[in-house]
Amino acid sequence: MATEIKVPILPESVAEATVAAWHKKVGDAVSVDENLVDIETEKVVLEVPSTVDGVLTEIKFEEGATVEEQVVIALVEEGAAAEAPAESAPAAAEKAPAPEPAADNNDDADKRSPAVKKLVAEHNIDASTISGSGKNGRILKEDVLKAISAKDATATKAEPAAASSAPVGERGERRVPMTRLRATIARRLKEAQDTQAMLTTFNDVNLQRVMDVRREYKEAFEKKHGTRLGFMSFFVKAAIEALRRFPAVNASIDGSDIVYHDFYDVGIAASSPRGLVVPVLRDVDQMSFAEVEKQIGVYGAKAKEGKLTMEDLTGGTFTVSNGGVFGSMLSTPIVNPPQSAILGMHRIEERPVAENGEVVIRPMMYLALTYDHRIIDGKESVMFLRTIKECLEDPTRLLLEI
Repeated sequence: MATEIKVPILPESVAEATVAAWHKKVGDAVSVDENLVDIETEKVVLEVPSTVDGVLTEIKFEEGATVEEQVVIALVEEGAAAEAPAESAPAAAEKAPAPEPAADNNDDADKRSPAVKKLVAEHNIDASTISGSGKNGRILKEDVLKAISAKDATATKAEPAAASSAPVGERGERRVPMTRLRATIARRLKEAQDTQAMLTTFNDVNLQRVMDVRREYKEAFEKKHGTRLGFMSFFVKAAIEALRRFPAVNASIDGSDIVYHDFYDVGIAASSPRGLVVPVLRDVDQMSFAEVEKQIGVYGAKAKEGKLTMEDLTGGTFTVSNGGVFGSMLSTPIVNPPQSAILGMHRIEERPVAENGEVVIRPMMYLALTYDHRIIDGKESVMFLRTIKECLEDPTRLLLEI
């Protein structure tokens, strides 16, 4: 009896999806709840598991195909593996296919994230040769990238003649379709530029006091809360204090109305293997420093493994983007609509500054606030950024809320 495998119900406002990667091929035995295929939407990757034990008998849509929700994408013959007629040992040996690499048949293969599986498949790497650095020896994306680099280096050394035989001056070119996420990012950013009157204001901040606090309390903080004390919690809490004072920065435009939000849901822009994602910290004003750090850590891990859900990515009244982790000195971030502003962080750099008539070296960071000038006045934007600067240069203000 053939069981239909359907595309799951897609998130609200998502009309269609793309078949990202099949993890089984026709003829493979499958178990109930075993992931068969990854379906990529505009924001998340959905796993489609088998609903029965059996054999995958038909794949109706190959990788890259566009599908709608509840469409049948595969057929699984229930119990087919168990009902297959027994053959003599010699015949079975002749018909048996060549064994797959060990990494594709052990339990660890099912524990690998979609990003890892996709890299392994794309680069034709035997996962059994990769040493996993994750928990219980789990293979992480970084492990696969190292294996790819090693493979490329070996190929370069082994084939110098092939490289030199290429015509001099020949230039290659590859055409790769945009992923749904990348296409959505492109569309939304262009819409923001077309519909908002965006302007960016800058300031710099002396992070000496913040670094002193982290240095003094980081061990006690980690021991008590089980998470490290990073910079992001300071910036997020400083942003909340500034948002309280300037409600327009936490508002949005809906038609001819301004919608003021009495809650603070802060999006944290993060890089993932699939592109830029912005998971949202909800009700941040009610969270402690430790809770902020823990939730950012959870979102970071989920982003790397492609496990973020639509609920994680939906909403947000303000966004913080930290380009400094990649070495950016200064930027003009683009607002994430329908929000009205975004705070850009940059790299920390020791620079000479004047204090009490003397030149001293301090860890400085440039801050950028891009805002929609239709709703936020220049004075408000400057004062907003100045509030963040004051809170960070004297962190006790965050505790006293002054």
